[in-house]
Amino acid sequence: MDAREMIARRAALELRDRTLVNLGIGLPTLVARFVPHGLRVAFQSENGILGFGARPPEGMEDPNLTDAGGGFISAEPGAASFDSAMSFALIRGGHLDMTVLGGLQVDAAGRLANWMVPGQLVPGMGGAMDLVTGARRVIVAMQHAARGESKIVPRLSLPPTSERRVSLVITDLAVIQPTPEGLLLRERAPGIPVMAIIAATAAPLIIPGEVPEMPLDGPARAAA
Repeated sequence: MDAREMIARRAALELRDRTLVNLGIGLPTLVARFVPHGLRVAFQSENGILGFGARPPEGMEDPNLTDAGGGFISAEPGAASFDSAMSFALIRGGHLDMTVLGGLQVDAAGRLANWMVPGQLVPGMGGAMDLVTGARRVIVAMQHAARGESKIVPRLSLPPTSERRVSLVITDLAVIQPTPEGLLLRERAPGIPVMAIIAATAAPLIIPGEVPEMPLDGPARAAA
């Protein structure tokens, strides 16, 4: 499997039964394809849909069913659509159990930057700030590095999305848990040694005595 699928599969193991979960645009939307069997999860997108599913097969797309980034999605039985006011009332009211978001950087304090790159055109900040502030758990799903540079850094060089510490970072190399003491390396990608993860990470990592490989199916070793 490719890196994006691996990240999405691992992120899907953080889902819990009977929960309301926001999926951000891009890679996070892939999580809807890998919901563990038997879980009842309602996915929300901030453009105003609750109860969406994975992208439909080629040729079956409905132009009226898209996520916040314009990507095609499907609607599960019982899905509902509503305006932005209702959508952000869910987010800002603390009703989301979890959000899965992409990231540009995460720093040693667990702060996320994912909404703009200075000097580049930004069509709008979207709902990232509200989501990081309002959701009970914040999972960052992203590549470990971009253009040869680590995206896990000692301190953000991009504008922060929120001062709040995110719950978990899942990359193509590792699962990292931000804690008050620093970034804890919880899992490593299959076949990836710990030293390779340390070398690819600009921020310091806390290394426990044993770092297991990340599961890609079955029960996850999730933090509370």
